[in-house]
Amino acid sequence: MSGEKELAKLIASMEPVLLPQEYVFATFENCDYQRLETLNPIGTFLEKEGMSVIIEKCMADKHEIPYSGVFKCITLNVHSSLDAVGLTAAISTTLTQSNISANVVAGYYHDHIFVNVADANRAIADLCTLAENGLVN
Repeated sequence: MSGEKELAKLIASMEPVLLPQEYVFATFENCDYQRLETLNPIGTFLEKEGMSVIIEKCMADKHEIPYSGVFKCITLNVHSSLDAVGLTAAISTTLTQSNISANVVAGYYHDHIFVNVADANRAIADLCTLAENGLVN
């Protein structure tokens, strides 16, 4: 399945869901994959500076892993194509209007937006309004 590409359909059918867990972004200069497995990350990305990971805050605290912010994840329950154009921009624009920082991670099936814990309820409300009203020119 390749997913939806049409922006208007993506916006109208997205169902933003706020996940209950708290997440942090951390980095390891040298990645030990056995250690990584114990952390059960929901996302990783290898950068030239090291391995970036997205893990639950409780795991970071348990393993004394430093982090600088705590985030909630909003999953857009719409199967967006990796070739879709404009979804990230529409989400970012909507959240920018409420002064909410968004860290977007695209999975194969869904997009996931990480927002500061303090902004999570406003962000989910804004994204639900976007889905209900569609794009406004």
